[in-house]
Amino acid sequence: MPLRLLLVLGALSAFGPLAIDFYLPSFPALALAFATDVEHVQLSLAVYFVGLAIGQLVYGPLADRFGRRIPLLVGVTLFSLASLACAWSPSLEWLVAARFVQALGGCAGMVVSRAVVRDLCDPINSAKVFSQLMLVMGLAPILAPLAGGLLLRALGWPSIFISLALFSFICLLAVAKWLPETLAKEASPAPLRGALGQYKRLFADLPFLGYALTGGCAVAGMFAYIAGSPFVFIELYGIPAEHFGWLFGSNAVGFILAAQLNAWLVARHGPAYWLGKIVWFYLTCGLVLLLVAMAKPQALWPLLIPLFGCIASLGILLPNASACAMAGQGRHAGSASALLGSLQFVIAASAAALVGVLHDGSAWPIAVVICGCGVLAVGFSLFTRWAERDAIRVLG
Repeated sequence: MPLRLLLVLGALSAFGPLAIDFYLPSFPALALAFATDVEHVQLSLAVYFVGLAIGQLVYGPLADRFGRRIPLLVGVTLFSLASLACAWSPSLEWLVAARFVQALGGCAGMVVSRAVVRDLCDPINSAKVFSQLMLVMGLAPILAPLAGGLLLRALGWPSIFISLALFSFICLLAVAKWLPETLAKEASPAPLRGALGQYKRLFADLPFLGYALTGGCAVAGMFAYIAGSPFVFIELYGIPAEHFGWLFGSNAVGFILAAQLNAWLVARHGPAYWLGKIVWFYLTCGLVLLLVAMAKPQALWPLLIPLFGCIASLGILLPNASACAMAGQGRHAGSASALLGSLQFVIAASAAALVGVLHDGSAWPIAVVICGCGVLAVGFSLFTRWAERDAIRVLG
Protein backbone atom coordinates (compact mmCIF):
# COMPACT_ATOMS: atom_id res chain seq x y z
CA MET A 1 0.00 0.00 0.00
CA PRO A 2 1.46 3.44 -0.91
CA LEU A 3 2.86 5.38 2.04
CA ARG A 4 0.69 8.44 1.30
CA LEU A 5 -2.50 6.37 1.38
CA LEU A 6 -1.32 4.60 4.54
CA LEU A 7 -0.77 7.96 6.28
CA VAL A 8 -4.23 9.20 5.26
CA LEU A 9 -5.84 6.01 6.58
CA GLY A 10 -3.79 6.27 9.76
CA ALA A 11 -4.95 9.85 10.35
CA LEU A 12 -8.57 8.81 9.77
CA SER A 13 -8.20 5.87 12.15
CA ALA A 14 -6.71 8.21 14.75
CA PHE A 15 -9.80 10.45 14.87
CA GLY A 16 -11.31 8.40 17.68
CA PRO A 17 -8.29 8.08 19.99
CA LEU A 18 -7.04 11.60 19.22
CA ALA A 19 -10.34 13.21 20.21
CA ILE A 20 -10.11 11.24 23.45
CA ASP A 21 -6.45 11.50 24.41
CA PHE A 22 -5.99 15.16 23.48
CA TYR A 23 -8.36 16.52 26.11
CA LEU A 24 -7.65 14.11 28.99
CA PRO A 25 -5.29 16.53 30.81
CA SER A 26 -8.06 19.14 30.79
CA PHE A 27 -10.45 17.12 33.01
CA PRO A 28 -9.62 19.06 36.21
CA ALA A 29 -9.76 22.39 34.32
CA LEU A 30 -13.13 21.50 32.78
CA ALA A 31 -14.45 20.53 36.20
CA LEU A 32 -13.35 23.92 37.52
CA ALA A 33 -14.75 25.83 34.53
CA PHE A 34 -18.18 24.21 34.80
CA ALA A 35 -18.30 24.12 38.63
CA THR A 36 -18.50 20.32 38.83
CA ASP A 37 -16.20 17.37 39.56
CA VAL A 38 -14.02 15.13 37.39
CA GLU A 39 -16.51 12.26 37.64
CA HIS A 40 -19.18 14.38 35.91
CA VAL A 41 -16.68 15.55 33.28
CA GLN A 42 -16.10 11.86 32.47
CA LEU A 43 -19.63 11.85 31.03
CA SER A 44 -18.22 13.74 28.04
CA LEU A 45 -15.92 10.76 27.48
CA ALA A 46 -18.59 8.10 27.95
CA VAL A 47 -21.02 9.85 25.59
CA TYR A 48 -18.26 10.04 22.98
CA PHE A 49 -18.01 6.24 23.10
CA VAL A 50 -21.79 5.98 22.69
CA GLY A 51 -21.66 8.31 19.67
CA LEU A 52 -18.92 6.23 18.10
CA ALA A 53 -20.97 3.07 18.58
CA ILE A 54 -24.17 4.52 17.08
CA GLY A 55 -22.55 6.46 14.26
CA GLN A 56 -20.61 3.51 12.91
CA LEU A 57 -23.83 1.55 12.38
CA VAL A 58 -25.02 4.39 10.13
CA TYR A 59 -21.84 4.87 8.11
CA GLY A 60 -21.35 1.16 7.36
CA PRO A 61 -24.39 0.74 5.07
CA LEU A 62 -23.78 4.21 3.59
CA ALA A 63 -20.22 3.22 2.67
CA ASP A 64 -21.48 0.04 0.99
CA ARG A 65 -24.21 1.91 -0.89
CA PHE A 66 -22.54 5.19 -1.92
CA GLY A 67 -18.87 4.23 -1.82
CA ARG A 68 -16.16 5.11 0.68
CA ARG A 69 -15.46 8.76 -0.17
CA ILE A 70 -18.82 10.55 0.15
CA PRO A 71 -19.75 9.34 3.67
CA LEU A 72 -16.19 10.02 4.76
CA LEU A 73 -16.18 13.62 3.53
CA VAL A 74 -19.52 14.26 5.27
CA GLY A 75 -18.29 12.73 8.53
CA VAL A 76 -15.01 14.65 8.66
CA THR A 77 -16.86 17.92 8.01
CA LEU A 78 -19.26 17.17 10.87
CA PHE A 79 -16.32 16.43 13.17
CA SER A 80 -14.76 19.81 12.36
CA LEU A 81 -17.94 21.74 13.14
CA ALA A 82 -18.61 19.81 16.35
CA SER A 83 -15.03 20.44 17.55
CA LEU A 84 -15.66 24.18 17.29
CA ALA A 85 -18.92 23.73 19.22
CA CYS A 86 -16.95 21.98 21.99
CA ALA A 87 -14.51 24.89 22.14
CA TRP A 88 -17.37 27.36 22.64
CA SER A 89 -19.28 25.30 25.20
CA PRO A 90 -20.95 27.52 27.83
CA SER A 91 -21.86 24.57 30.07
CA LEU A 92 -21.04 20.93 30.71
CA GLU A 93 -24.34 19.87 29.14
CA TRP A 94 -23.42 21.71 25.93
CA LEU A 95 -19.99 20.06 25.92
CA VAL A 96 -21.49 16.60 26.38
CA ALA A 97 -23.93 17.17 23.49
CA ALA A 98 -21.18 18.55 21.23
CA ARG A 99 -18.94 15.59 22.06
CA PHE A 100 -21.73 13.25 20.95
CA VAL A 101 -22.00 15.01 17.59
CA GLN A 102 -18.20 15.06 17.32
CA ALA A 103 -18.19 11.29 17.73
CA LEU A 104 -20.85 10.88 15.03
CA GLY A 105 -18.53 12.67 12.63
CA GLY A 106 -15.27 11.08 13.75
CA CYS A 107 -16.45 7.50 13.45
CA ALA A 108 -16.72 7.85 9.66
CA GLY A 109 -12.93 7.71 9.40
CA MET A 110 -12.75 4.61 11.56
CA VAL A 111 -15.38 2.71 9.53
CA VAL A 112 -14.09 3.71 6.11
CA SER A 113 -10.40 3.12 6.87
CA ARG A 114 -11.09 -0.52 7.84
CA ALA A 115 -13.30 -0.99 4.77
CA VAL A 116 -10.60 0.45 2.48
CA VAL A 117 -8.01 -1.97 3.89
CA ARG A 118 -10.44 -4.86 3.32
CA ASP A 119 -11.08 -3.62 -0.24
CA LEU A 120 -7.38 -3.64 -1.09
CA CYS A 121 -5.82 -6.48 0.98
CA ASP A 122 -6.16 -10.19 1.80
CA PRO A 123 -6.37 -11.30 5.49
CA ILE A 124 -2.62 -11.61 6.14
CA ASN A 125 -1.80 -8.35 4.36
CA SER A 126 -4.74 -6.75 6.16
CA ALA A 127 -3.18 -7.72 9.49
CA LYS A 128 0.12 -6.20 8.34
CA VAL A 129 -1.56 -2.96 7.22
CA PHE A 130 -3.60 -2.73 10.44
CA SER A 131 -0.33 -3.15 12.35
CA GLN A 132 1.21 -0.31 10.35
CA LEU A 133 -1.84 1.83 11.05
CA MET A 134 -1.26 1.15 14.75
CA LEU A 135 2.07 2.96 14.36
CA VAL A 136 0.25 6.11 13.22
CA MET A 137 -2.56 5.64 15.73
CA GLY A 138 -0.08 4.91 18.51
CA LEU A 139 1.46 8.34 18.20
CA ALA A 140 -1.83 9.86 19.40
CA PRO A 141 -1.53 8.55 22.99
CA ILE A 142 2.10 9.72 23.08
CA LEU A 143 1.78 13.18 21.58
CA ALA A 144 -1.86 14.13 22.19
CA PRO A 145 -1.91 14.25 26.02
CA LEU A 146 1.47 15.99 26.05
CA ALA A 147 0.34 18.58 23.50
CA GLY A 148 -3.01 18.88 25.26
CA GLY A 149 -1.28 19.60 28.56
CA LEU A 150 0.90 22.27 26.98
CA LEU A 151 -2.05 23.91 25.22
CA LEU A 152 -4.06 23.78 28.44
CA ARG A 153 -1.34 25.57 30.33
CA ALA A 154 -0.66 28.17 27.62
CA LEU A 155 -4.08 28.91 26.08
CA GLY A 156 -6.74 27.14 28.15
CA TRP A 157 -8.97 24.15 27.40
CA PRO A 158 -10.86 25.64 24.38
CA SER A 159 -7.61 25.65 22.39
CA ILE A 160 -7.59 21.83 22.53
CA PHE A 161 -10.85 21.57 20.60
CA ILE A 162 -9.87 24.32 18.17
CA SER A 163 -6.75 22.28 17.36
CA LEU A 164 -8.93 19.23 16.71
CA ALA A 165 -10.99 21.28 14.27
CA LEU A 166 -7.84 22.35 12.40
CA PHE A 167 -6.56 18.75 12.29
CA SER A 168 -9.83 17.46 10.88
CA PHE A 169 -9.90 20.21 8.25
CA ILE A 170 -6.42 19.17 7.06
CA CYS A 171 -7.63 15.56 6.91
CA LEU A 172 -10.62 16.69 4.86
CA LEU A 173 -8.30 18.21 2.26
CA ALA A 174 -6.11 15.07 2.25
CA VAL A 175 -9.12 12.80 1.68
CA ALA A 176 -10.44 14.99 -1.12
CA LYS A 177 -7.05 14.99 -2.87
CA TRP A 178 -5.46 11.58 -2.18
CA LEU A 179 -8.02 8.95 -1.17
CA PRO A 180 -9.47 7.18 -4.22
CA GLU A 181 -12.77 5.30 -4.29
CA THR A 182 -11.90 1.68 -3.42
CA LEU A 183 -15.35 0.06 -3.60
CA ALA A 184 -15.17 -2.15 -6.69
CA LYS A 185 -17.01 -0.59 -9.63
CA GLU A 186 -18.36 -3.97 -10.72
CA ALA A 187 -19.88 -4.59 -7.27
CA SER A 188 -23.59 -3.86 -7.18
CA PRO A 189 -24.36 -1.20 -4.52
CA ALA A 190 -25.78 -2.67 -1.32
CA PRO A 191 -29.34 -1.30 -0.86
CA LEU A 192 -29.91 0.67 2.33
CA ARG A 193 -33.18 -1.14 3.01
CA GLY A 194 -31.16 -4.34 3.48
CA ALA A 195 -28.92 -2.87 6.19
CA LEU A 196 -30.77 -4.47 9.11
CA GLY A 197 -30.73 -7.82 7.35
CA GLN A 198 -27.01 -7.51 6.77
CA TYR A 199 -26.40 -6.80 10.44
CA LYS A 200 -28.59 -9.79 11.32
CA ARG A 201 -26.43 -11.97 9.07
CA LEU A 202 -23.28 -10.72 10.74
CA PHE A 203 -24.68 -11.46 14.21
CA ALA A 204 -25.34 -15.01 13.01
CA ASP A 205 -21.74 -15.31 11.77
CA LEU A 206 -20.29 -16.74 14.99
CA PRO A 207 -16.58 -16.51 14.01
CA PHE A 208 -17.04 -12.84 13.04
CA LEU A 209 -18.92 -12.17 16.27
CA GLY A 210 -16.30 -13.96 18.37
CA TYR A 211 -13.40 -12.05 16.86
CA ALA A 212 -15.29 -8.75 17.18
CA LEU A 213 -16.08 -9.36 20.86
CA THR A 214 -12.55 -10.54 21.65
CA GLY A 215 -11.14 -7.33 20.22
CA GLY A 216 -13.95 -5.32 21.79
CA CYS A 217 -13.17 -6.52 25.30
CA ALA A 218 -9.49 -5.71 24.79
CA VAL A 219 -10.41 -2.21 23.56
CA ALA A 220 -12.70 -1.80 26.58
CA GLY A 221 -9.78 -2.44 28.91
CA MET A 222 -7.80 0.27 27.14
CA PHE A 223 -10.63 2.79 27.47
CA ALA A 224 -11.11 1.91 31.12
CA TYR A 225 -7.46 2.95 31.45
CA ILE A 226 -8.15 6.13 29.46
CA ALA A 227 -11.16 7.02 31.61
CA GLY A 228 -9.49 6.35 34.95
CA SER A 229 -5.90 7.43 34.35
CA PRO A 230 -6.44 11.21 34.77
CA PHE A 231 -7.68 10.66 38.34
CA VAL A 232 -5.10 8.00 39.20
CA PHE A 233 -2.11 9.84 37.74
CA ILE A 234 -2.99 13.49 38.43
CA GLU A 235 -5.13 13.46 41.56
CA LEU A 236 -4.23 10.22 43.36
CA TYR A 237 -0.46 10.27 42.75
CA GLY A 238 0.03 14.02 42.18
CA ILE A 239 1.46 13.98 38.64
CA PRO A 240 1.30 17.55 37.19
CA ALA A 241 -1.22 17.89 34.35
CA GLU A 242 1.47 19.06 31.92
CA HIS A 243 3.49 15.87 32.65
CA PHE A 244 0.51 13.55 32.35
CA GLY A 245 1.20 13.03 28.64
CA TRP A 246 4.66 11.60 29.28
CA LEU A 247 3.34 8.87 31.54
CA PHE A 248 0.24 8.23 29.45
CA GLY A 249 2.27 8.11 26.26
CA SER A 250 4.95 5.78 27.66
CA ASN A 251 2.43 2.95 27.51
CA ALA A 252 1.80 3.74 23.85
CA VAL A 253 5.46 3.00 23.10
CA GLY A 254 4.87 -0.64 23.96
CA PHE A 255 1.69 -0.58 21.86
CA ILE A 256 3.61 0.70 18.81
CA LEU A 257 6.50 -1.75 19.20
CA ALA A 258 4.15 -4.71 19.61
CA ALA A 259 2.16 -3.65 16.54
CA GLN A 260 5.31 -3.54 14.42
CA LEU A 261 6.38 -6.92 15.78
CA ASN A 262 2.97 -8.26 14.80
CA ALA A 263 3.55 -7.36 11.14
CA TRP A 264 6.48 -9.81 11.25
CA LEU A 265 4.70 -12.47 13.32
CA VAL A 266 1.58 -12.84 11.14
CA ALA A 267 3.71 -13.77 8.12
CA ARG A 268 4.72 -16.92 10.01
CA HIS A 269 1.64 -18.19 11.80
CA GLY A 270 -1.27 -15.94 10.75
CA PRO A 271 -3.35 -13.46 12.76
CA ALA A 272 -5.70 -16.01 14.41
CA TYR A 273 -2.79 -17.95 15.94
CA TRP A 274 -1.23 -14.91 17.61
CA LEU A 275 -4.57 -13.53 18.74
CA GLY A 276 -5.22 -16.77 20.65
CA LYS A 277 -1.80 -16.60 22.31
CA ILE A 278 -1.52 -12.94 23.30
CA VAL A 279 -5.00 -12.74 24.82
CA TRP A 280 -3.70 -14.89 27.70
CA PHE A 281 -0.80 -12.48 28.27
CA TYR A 282 -3.31 -9.61 28.41
CA LEU A 283 -5.29 -11.44 31.10
CA THR A 284 -2.14 -12.21 33.12
CA CYS A 285 -1.11 -8.55 33.16
CA GLY A 286 -4.65 -7.60 34.19
CA LEU A 287 -4.55 -10.01 37.14
CA VAL A 288 -1.19 -8.61 38.27
CA LEU A 289 -2.55 -5.07 37.99
CA LEU A 290 -5.53 -5.97 40.16
CA LEU A 291 -3.33 -7.52 42.85
CA VAL A 292 -1.05 -4.46 42.90
CA ALA A 293 -4.02 -2.05 43.07
CA MET A 294 -5.52 -3.97 45.98
CA ALA A 295 -2.20 -3.53 47.84
CA LYS A 296 -2.56 0.29 47.46
CA PRO A 297 1.13 1.10 46.79
CA GLN A 298 2.49 4.46 47.89
CA ALA A 299 4.31 4.92 44.58
CA LEU A 300 2.90 4.85 41.07
CA TRP A 301 5.50 2.66 39.37
CA PRO A 302 4.16 -0.75 40.59
CA LEU A 303 0.93 0.03 38.74
CA LEU A 304 2.72 1.21 35.60
CA ILE A 305 4.46 -2.13 34.96
CA PRO A 306 1.34 -4.33 34.47
CA LEU A 307 -0.43 -1.41 32.76
CA PHE A 308 2.40 -1.30 30.23
CA GLY A 309 1.97 -5.02 29.57
CA CYS A 310 -1.79 -4.67 29.05
CA ILE A 311 -1.52 -1.75 26.63
CA ALA A 312 1.44 -3.23 24.73
CA SER A 313 -0.41 -6.51 24.12
CA LEU A 314 -3.15 -4.54 22.35
CA GLY A 315 -0.68 -3.83 19.55
CA ILE A 316 -1.02 -7.50 18.61
CA LEU A 317 -4.59 -8.16 19.73
CA LEU A 318 -6.34 -5.33 17.89
CA PRO A 319 -4.94 -5.65 14.33
CA ASN A 320 -5.32 -9.42 14.38
CA ALA A 321 -8.88 -9.35 15.74
CA SER A 322 -9.82 -6.79 13.06
CA ALA A 323 -8.17 -8.74 10.24
CA CYS A 324 -9.81 -12.03 11.27
CA ALA A 325 -13.24 -10.44 11.69
CA MET A 326 -13.10 -8.63 8.33
CA ALA A 327 -11.85 -11.66 6.36
CA GLY A 328 -14.39 -12.86 3.81
CA GLN A 329 -16.80 -9.93 4.19
CA GLY A 330 -16.45 -8.88 0.54
CA ARG A 331 -18.67 -6.08 -0.73
CA HIS A 332 -20.31 -5.76 2.70
CA ALA A 333 -17.01 -4.67 4.27
CA GLY A 334 -18.54 -1.33 5.24
CA SER A 335 -21.30 -2.94 7.30
CA ALA A 336 -18.87 -5.46 8.82
CA SER A 337 -16.46 -2.67 9.75
CA ALA A 338 -19.34 -0.68 11.25
CA LEU A 339 -20.63 -3.54 13.39
CA LEU A 340 -17.09 -4.44 14.45
CA GLY A 341 -16.41 -0.89 15.61
CA SER A 342 -19.84 -0.42 17.12
CA LEU A 343 -19.59 -3.54 19.27
CA GLN A 344 -16.16 -2.46 20.42
CA PHE A 345 -17.30 0.97 21.50
CA VAL A 346 -20.50 -0.22 23.17
CA ILE A 347 -18.31 -2.37 25.39
CA ALA A 348 -15.79 0.48 25.74
CA ALA A 349 -18.49 2.93 26.82
CA SER A 350 -19.73 0.43 29.40
CA ALA A 351 -16.21 -0.07 30.75
CA ALA A 352 -15.52 3.68 30.93
CA ALA A 353 -18.81 4.29 32.72
CA LEU A 354 -18.13 1.41 35.12
CA VAL A 355 -14.83 2.99 36.15
CA GLY A 356 -16.79 6.09 37.17
CA VAL A 357 -19.49 4.10 38.98
CA LEU A 358 -16.91 2.15 40.98
CA HIS A 359 -14.88 5.28 41.81
CA ASP A 360 -13.72 5.07 45.44
CA GLY A 361 -10.64 7.31 45.50
CA SER A 362 -8.20 4.50 44.69
CA ALA A 363 -6.75 2.73 41.64
CA TRP A 364 -8.90 -0.36 42.32
CA PRO A 365 -11.77 0.52 39.88
CA ILE A 366 -9.52 0.86 36.83
CA ALA A 367 -7.71 -2.37 37.74
CA VAL A 368 -10.81 -4.49 38.31
CA VAL A 369 -12.41 -3.33 35.04
CA ILE A 370 -9.24 -4.05 33.02
CA CYS A 371 -8.93 -7.47 34.64
CA GLY A 372 -12.59 -8.22 33.93
CA CYS A 373 -12.08 -7.26 30.30
CA GLY A 374 -9.19 -9.70 30.13
CA VAL A 375 -11.37 -12.52 31.47
CA LEU A 376 -14.05 -11.77 28.87
CA ALA A 377 -11.51 -11.49 26.03
CA VAL A 378 -10.12 -14.93 26.83
CA GLY A 379 -13.64 -16.35 27.04
CA PHE A 380 -14.65 -14.95 23.64
CA SER A 381 -11.35 -16.14 22.13
CA LEU A 382 -12.10 -19.70 23.25
CA PHE A 383 -15.67 -19.34 21.93
CA THR A 384 -14.31 -18.25 18.54
CA ARG A 385 -12.06 -21.29 18.27
CA TRP A 386 -15.05 -23.53 18.99
CA ALA A 387 -17.22 -21.69 16.44
CA GLU A 388 -14.60 -22.02 13.71
CA ARG A 389 -14.11 -25.74 14.38
CA ASP A 390 -17.88 -26.22 14.31
CA ALA A 391 -18.18 -24.31 11.01
CA ILE A 392 -15.43 -26.45 9.44
CA ARG A 393 -17.14 -29.64 10.66
CA VAL A 394 -20.48 -28.54 9.15
CA LEU A 395 -18.90 -27.57 5.82
CA GLY A 396 -16.90 -30.78 5.76
